Amino acid sequence: MTSTILVEKKKLENPPLEIHYLGDRVLRQPAKRISRVDDEIRTLIRNMLQTMYSADGIGLAAPQVAVQKQLIVVDCEPDDATTPPLILINPAIQRASRDVCMAQEGCLSIPGVYLDVQRPEVIEVSYKDEQGRPQKLMASGLLSRAIQHEMDHLHGVLFVDRVDNALALNQELTKHGFAANAVQPVR
Repeated sequence: MTSTILVEKKKLENPPLEIHYLGDRVLRQPAKRISRVDDEIRTLIRNMLQTMYSADGIGLAAPQVAVQKQLIVVDCEPDDATTPPLILINPAIQRASRDVCMAQEGCLSIPGVYLDVQRPEVIEVSYKDEQGRPQKLMASGLLSRAIQHEMDHLHGVLFVDRVDNALALNQELTKHGFAANAVQPVR
C-alpha cells in the first residue's frame, strides 16, 4: 500500500517539528494508540515526513518529536522521489523470524552514533494506513530493521538500549556528547 500523503523529499531550512535527543524524558514515555485517523493525524504525518527528510533520516517515530502517539514514518529510499514513504499507525508485529541479523543502526535522536544491533531478519507487521485502513506487510532487510527500530520508540526504547558491546557503546556516546547513563538496557 503506497502513501497518499506526498511531501517533497528535500531538506527544509526550518523543519516543522523538533527532534528530541537521548536523555530527553519524552523519548522514554510509551506512546498511546491512535483511535481516529483524521486530518490532524495526516498533518502530523506530513510534518513528520518533512522533518525526517530535513534530518537525512529514513525513519521517524512520533515520540521523537514529543508526540506520544503510535505513529511511525519510514522511507528506505529517501533519494528516490518515485518511492512513496510508508506510514504505520498503531503498528504491531504479528510474526518475527527466528533468523536474526546484526547490522549497524543510527538514530535521529542520537546523531553521529552508529552501533551494531541484532534484530529478527523478517517481520510481519499489521498497522493502519493514513486513511485508517488496516494493512499487513512482510518486511525484510533494511525495511524490517527500520520498522522495528521505529516501533521501539513507541515503547520508550532506543537502539542504544539493545547494543551488546558496552565498551563500543560508551565510547561512541561519550565521543558524541551523550551520557552513557541515559541508556536503559533491554535484555
